[in-house]
Amino acid sequence: MFGYGYYYMDSGYILVLIMAVLSMIASANVSSTFKKYSKKATARNITAEQAARGILDANGLYNVRIESVSGNLTDHYDPRSNVIRLSDSVRSSTSVAAVGVAAHEAGHAVQHATNYVPIKVRNAIVPVANIGSMAGPYLILIGLILSGGMSEILLNLGIWFFSFAVLFQLVTLPVEFNASRRAVATLERDMYLESDEVPAVKKVLGAAAMTYVAAAAVSIANLLRFIMIAGNRRRND
Repeated sequence: MFGYGYYYMDSGYILVLIMAVLSMIASANVSSTFKKYSKKATARNITAEQAARGILDANGLYNVRIESVSGNLTDHYDPRSNVIRLSDSVRSSTSVAAVGVAAHEAGHAVQHATNYVPIKVRNAIVPVANIGSMAGPYLILIGLILSGGMSEILLNLGIWFFSFAVLFQLVTLPVEFNASRRAVATLERDMYLESDEVPAVKKVLGAAAMTYVAAAAVSIANLLRFIMIAGNRRRND
């Protein structure tokens, strides 16, 4: 019975490890794809900041500021400060990669302004998701150490808490894909890019989207592992 339990632990761990490797591959692909298309300047010589500003203004978001942030590919939209922060390698660049990234972040600002449902759901579960990702595994670990009724309570509580972290990852997927679709559609419609530059932007944003898919897969794999471990503990008891 002891060995049977470790079979479940090991099989779950292997699944998590596979997903983690895929996540690292996805991250590496983002970097290489961005680097590749960072060498391709836009024919209109428009900077990433100008593209983001144009998209914001076209949607009446004149109050959204654009600032710099240190690091590489650390670009993000901060809804609390109503600011788009573009990294040094993106903000003043005229590459199709940089313009695509900036347009994507502007897409997030538009989502917030238009009350896009998935982003409202994601914002609503952020507090419990943060707690779940940190506290869930510890509750499960303590539940495995203890015995009796308290063990069962902590195992279930840990799994439920971590489930919210997984839910957050899943809700993030439509948010990110939608922001990319908005970015590509606007860049193409308003002629920020030439037609032959659009596929490059799609590749950059597509590679970035896969990192979120990989992160969700890792979270799901972890949740399944926790469920298998807890189930095996109950059988042993």
